[in-house]
Amino acid sequence: MKLVLDLDACQGYANCLIESPGLFDLDDRTDKAVLLDETPAEDRRAEAEAAVRGCPARAISLESS
Repeated sequence: MKLVLDLDACQGYANCLIESPGLFDLDDRTDKAVLLDETPAEDRRAEAEAAVRGCPARAISLESS
């Protein structure tokens, strides 16, 4: 699995941080999300899926590796 973050679409709502703090951080300068790991372990799939569902800007997607 691979997480993809579209920074152009990111609106800085920080929902991904709330849903998945182990996968995302926030860039203090831009208030946009930063991926901590593009290829998280399989046991974090539920956390990654929650981030995708919780993103109001639809800036996060999950792809098969």
